[in-house]
Amino acid sequence: MRIDVLSLFPDMFTGPMHDSIVGKAIENGHLTMPVTNFRDYSTNKHGNVDDYPFGGGAGMLLQPQPIFDAVAATEKQAAEEGLGKGRVILMDPAGVTFNQHVAEEFAHEDHLTFLCGHYEGYDERIRSLVTDEVSLGDFVLTGGELAAMVMIDATVRLLPGVLGNAESAPGDSFSSGLLEYPQYTRPADFRGMPVPDVLISGNHGKIDEWRQKEALRRTYLRRPDLIDHSQLTKEQKHLLADVRIEEEERRNESRK
Repeated sequence: MRIDVLSLFPDMFTGPMHDSIVGKAIENGHLTMPVTNFRDYSTNKHGNVDDYPFGGGAGMLLQPQPIFDAVAATEKQAAEEGLGKGRVILMDPAGVTFNQHVAEEFAHEDHLTFLCGHYEGYDERIRSLVTDEVSLGDFVLTGGELAAMVMIDATVRLLPGVLGNAESAPGDSFSSGLLEYPQYTRPADFRGMPVPDVLISGNHGKIDEWRQKEALRRTYLRRPDLIDHSQLTKEQKHLLADVRIEEEERRNESRK
């Protein structure tokens, strides 16, 4: 995969995007990630990339010319590698909220371009370049760089061969539609807190059932909005019914 990033602050990507999983993906040839300072494409003699909005108003807007030319240059480079335009993703608080499903969509592409804004916003004509407008959530950041890093990390870890264990990504929270079940490692008993007996029983059928049930329990207690009954199997519906009974009994006990 090739991921292009257009930013006024390319040095922000040097550390986070060259360590851990993303760094290993680059090192192992699963990913190339050029970061372009679109100020370099400004035709203004002072290198300006922003200006006041027509009609007045607070703040400055990014001008279309530097971004149009920077996108054209990255598309040309990608074409030389046999890649198409791919998806051009605008970091925008008014966009679709990023989630695991969006990350999975992005991970199926060969080429992504992230446009990181700054200042008050964008000249509206920049949106004509864009295939996706995406937000991290209902809050405002100083620029789009941090949001882009989060989205890139969530996407890259889904690429084939990037994670050491092929089962790691499908088992993550949200990949199955549920939160991930609790996990334990050695020692089996730490300061009076033992690992559930089923996990050291060697009975893989019982272990799988326990994991499904505890994933349902965690989702039911913490993010009930994620539980879509139409997506649950018959077995999961039975397990969820058991969870509800058990949690109701626990609440009643705590009131005594």
